[in-house]
Amino acid sequence: MPYRNMSLEDFAKYVGMDAREVKRLADRGKLPCRKIGGEWRFNRARVTEWLQQEMHTLDEARLIALDKAMGGADGGAASQADMAVTSLIGLEGIDVALPAKTKNSVLRELVNLAERTGLLYDADGLLQALQEREALCSTALPNGVAIPHPRQPMPYVSAEPLVCVAHVPQGIGFGSAYGDLSHLFVLICCHEDRHHLHVLAHLVRILDAETVCALQEAGTPEEILQILIAKETQVVVQSK
Repeated sequence: MPYRNMSLEDFAKYVGMDAREVKRLADRGKLPCRKIGGEWRFNRARVTEWLQQEMHTLDEARLIALDKAMGGADGGAASQADMAVTSLIGLEGIDVALPAKTKNSVLRELVNLAERTGLLYDADGLLQALQEREALCSTALPNGVAIPHPRQPMPYVSAEPLVCVAHVPQGIGFGSAYGDLSHLFVLICCHEDRHHLHVLAHLVRILDAETVCALQEAGTPEEILQILIAKETQVVVQSK
């Protein structure tokens, strides 16, 4: 079952943490779990949501551990298989000046951008899922970045997993807890929760302040993709 309850040891392995640390955090109420029969149990669906919300707060070491647990490579030079983010981006899924002025229009335009890839089956379903996710909690992160995505992976909405990237030059109030406008939007549409978290872990590591600044200054989709490939390659090598 994809969303069965996991034991403490299962959860530790799933997220790449030491079981003793997991127990300490669980005992302090810091993890999404509950006690059943005196033992901590973790629901995989709740774990996925928790990781999505907390990913940007994790330090680099924990992000690397999570990345490896979710599917990162074990060693050697960076390969196409390691490029969890940029392998899902096509030039047709990049817009350097997205025509949007509100939160809802950003989501609509991102879905339109996804349609341009030719991979999207259900544009209305994806838009509804994005709106429902944002209603729960904004996906805006620091540095003027937002990462809209469905609450749970949607294997039937697209032919393949995809990532779209858009820049909104004037910025939009997207509900950021940091009080800033969001300028760079990265739409994630994956088919499986483990893959989704792997992509998200890479994105959080890729989108540092320096890279975001470079992406905002890029004038073409080719430049944006080149910047992202260079940064993800660096991230992959650092994870070895």
